[in-house]
Amino acid sequence: MGGVTKFSLMLLCLFAGTMSTVKGEDPYFYFTWNITYGTLSPAGVPQQVILINGQFPGPNINSTSNNNLVINVFNNLDEPLLYHWAGIQQRKNSWQDGVAGTNCPILPGSNFTYRFQVKDQIGSYFYYPSLGLHRAAGGFGGLRVNSRLLIPVPYADPEDDYTVLVGDWYTKSHSALKKLLDGGRALGRPQAVLVNGRNAKGDGTDAPLFTMKPGKTYKYRVCNVGLKNSLNFRIQKHPMKLVEMEGSHVVQNTYDSLDVHLGQCFSVLVTADKEPKDYYMVASTRFTKTILTGKGIIRYANGKGPASPEIPAAPVGWAWSLNQFRSFRWNLTASAARPNPQGSYHYGQINITRTVKLVNSVSRDNGKLRYALNGVSHVDGDTPLKLAEYYGVAEKVFKYDTISDKPPQDVAKSVKVQPNIIKFQYRTFIEIIFENHEKSVQSYNLNGYSFFAVAIEPGTWTPEKRKNYNLLDGVSRHTVQVYPKSWAAIMLTFDNVGVWNLRSELAENRYLGQQLYISVPTPERSLRDEYNIPLNALVCGAVKSLPKPAPYK
Repeated sequence: MGGVTKFSLMLLCLFAGTMSTVKGEDPYFYFTWNITYGTLSPAGVPQQVILINGQFPGPNINSTSNNNLVINVFNNLDEPLLYHWAGIQQRKNSWQDGVAGTNCPILPGSNFTYRFQVKDQIGSYFYYPSLGLHRAAGGFGGLRVNSRLLIPVPYADPEDDYTVLVGDWYTKSHSALKKLLDGGRALGRPQAVLVNGRNAKGDGTDAPLFTMKPGKTYKYRVCNVGLKNSLNFRIQKHPMKLVEMEGSHVVQNTYDSLDVHLGQCFSVLVTADKEPKDYYMVASTRFTKTILTGKGIIRYANGKGPASPEIPAAPVGWAWSLNQFRSFRWNLTASAARPNPQGSYHYGQINITRTVKLVNSVSRDNGKLRYALNGVSHVDGDTPLKLAEYYGVAEKVFKYDTISDKPPQDVAKSVKVQPNIIKFQYRTFIEIIFENHEKSVQSYNLNGYSFFAVAIEPGTWTPEKRKNYNLLDGVSRHTVQVYPKSWAAIMLTFDNVGVWNLRSELAENRYLGQQLYISVPTPERSLRDEYNIPLNALVCGAVKSLPKPAPYK
């Protein structure tokens, strides 16, 4: 999966089929996706995968800040489908978020057109099918948002721009994996790690994923699209300069390898200054007894010679990973999507108005495996929470604030299975603590926002731990990992009206309840704060036969 540089807009027109502009508006790009099943052997075993226009992984979406994307999705699977755009904030527009709590599914044999703007964002992201365990079958792809030409970036234009999707992989079908979880069992270990949907054999027959010209510098956007494991990513003999992380320019440190946790994306610069031949890019599982490794070939143009079979070793233990996290810093002088420097927003000087502490737990009562946050294991109903709220029938579908801001004393002993939705006041600055009492690494994602990851430490959190927060240059991002027996703290202003999913990125945990939704309402039903429900919005469940509420003004 290659990329583009100065000709990105021209190539995007070819991918999209059509580009148009309306006077006074930012450009529109149009895509048509045909979602089907296919049979491939990504891990050496024939299995059912999800294809987009016959491709696995799906096509890259190349866009620029403030572009409008119109994506018509035709569902030719035999089950309902939704698409989520991980990291895209959908400002005032949770209608397009594509998760079960906000949208009715696209039924088999039908289509739905997503329309959204990548407003005031830059960075490296990915999209994927969000229902059930569809992501285990593929259907994912890269989504990049380039800076506008008038906004400088803190590094020279690379020779080319490449997307690298790494992730663990199961050889069982997504429906077989879902059946395991529905039956109260765990997913178990994956069977492989893939790099852009494949794993190099190393027998001299592998086609290169990417080509580099000697002496040139390239940008690689690396995302972990897997289901269970953190991965360590590295390139033989080539150091990587980290330049961007989930929409933020960062202080440009150089690394031999990077831990990429579930749902996370990094951008690195790599210079082709070594002997012209083949080299492996490598992704291997972290924090596992059995290490799985995936490889892909990078080839120097006109290079001669195979990649060395000696794979660079990955680090051991999570203390190394924690120290790497602490080395990540927001670039305070760089401009992001807007011309003002990132550091002009002084988040450390804002008073905290509310603290929410979330503790994850697991239950195996009556032979049923469930995961929870503060003792509540979320379950999706027939009516998306956002639609129930918008149509004024929330009380028939769910109850707000079924969890408190602090976990109950018996959080590890009892689990309630019900919709888990909490309400945050609009424009309040809130601190969220994730505390992980389990033995595995957690990774959390918040839709609709970026937050400041201000601390990760071992042990349990207390208010006194705030003295250790990074209140100056913590990276603004949308995911954060939490190591075993550790905690993480994030801070942000909830200024994006809508209903937003906060979830574990571990597929098993999310599917079995380790997620919740955050409602951020505004007292005024106004277009100033939120867009109207789309004319093509799908309706289902308790709102299917109700009249549509009056539009915002």
